[in-house]
Amino acid sequence: MTDAAPPAAQDAALAAALAGHRVLLAYGLLGELMQRFAPFGLDYMGAQLGWLRDGLGLEAAVVPLPTAEAVAANAARLAQALAGDPRPALLIGHSKGGLEGLAALLVPQAAARCRAFLAIQSPFLGSPVADALVASRALHRAAGLAVKALRLGSGAGLRDLTTPARQGWMDAHAAQVAALTARLPVLAVGTFLDEAATGRDRRHLPLARWVAKRAGPNDGLVPVASALLPGARHLVLPGAHRTLVAAAPGRDPVGQLRLMLARLLGAGPGGAVSPPPPPP
Repeated sequence: MTDAAPPAAQDAALAAALAGHRVLLAYGLLGELMQRFAPFGLDYMGAQLGWLRDGLGLEAAVVPLPTAEAVAANAARLAQALAGDPRPALLIGHSKGGLEGLAALLVPQAAARCRAFLAIQSPFLGSPVADALVASRALHRAAGLAVKALRLGSGAGLRDLTTPARQGWMDAHAAQVAALTARLPVLAVGTFLDEAATGRDRRHLPLARWVAKRAGPNDGLVPVASALLPGARHLVLPGAHRTLVAAAPGRDPVGQLRLMLARLLGAGPGGAVSPPPPPP
């Protein structure tokens, strides 16, 4: 299968490759809050979840996580969700959810149930925006109180997104991450905003310019260099931090997920999507 193949053909190939698999989604920070506004027209991975279920006929679900909780705590919940079902799973994490997915997959019992991992715009090496938020005692305290009031977790996850915290975690787990990416299909996707951005993405340009001075090309929150997990397959696309996961005029989150899954699972003989490898 190629990216130019008709969507129906791509969907048929993906559905065949993932037959019998579960799909687990892990939201990014505040994801469950955004999803509460879905009845009012705000999309956050909802169109993608519907396509996985109705378009591909897969059993797909969001793993309920308090997204402002510490990465380690949510990783334990994800690991339990993976290990607690004998069926193979495809794991998709957006932003902070990708960090938690990676940490969960370092648990052998969880990794044994996973056939592929897609990390979308995840700050594996941290975000300058998180650095600035945590550096300001007043802002950090206000953000912590807000997420607790909204029942999004303890707020400990905010510090987990900083550059020092992420660099320390990646250094400490480098060998385990390398072993994981060597045996499991992993695709890490980064996005960038530039002056050619259009539509709603242009709203994020001021923040993207600020981050660019500190960490290079970015999507307004996560630098591209931070999103590209060492050892994984990489894909870089234009867009803001919600472009790939939220439906809006000029955006196609379903088409983007179709592209990402095709790249993640590869193409086999005759253009068909290759099935994920068997467990070790």
